[in-house]
Amino acid sequence: MGVTRKPLGPAAAALVGSGIGVFVIGLATTLNEALGLGPVLNWWSPAGPLTGKTTLGVIAWLVSWAILHRIYRDRDVEVAPAALWTWILVGVGFLLTFPPFYELFGH
Repeated sequence: MGVTRKPLGPAAAALVGSGIGVFVIGLATTLNEALGLGPVLNWWSPAGPLTGKTTLGVIAWLVSWAILHRIYRDRDVEVAPAALWTWILVGVGFLLTFPPFYELFGH
């Protein structure tokens, strides 16, 4: 009895989708500082603009994951490139959340 191997497309989609979500949080953080989007991103006053930033990130993660899963659900892809793109997106996303970086764009 042989083992059936499932395609790795869904796993790659989940990885890249998570990287996109982190990148969007970082981008929202930097854009908040550069453009003064605090009032637009303040969706719940006790937490301030953090609510908008994280909600946008979660929405981007879920939407990108769903789209990528639909595209790659039956495909057997290499996970290494997906993991590389995930690390790049996560790294840039984290960089965009650090004050020494986003303060370069402050108004």
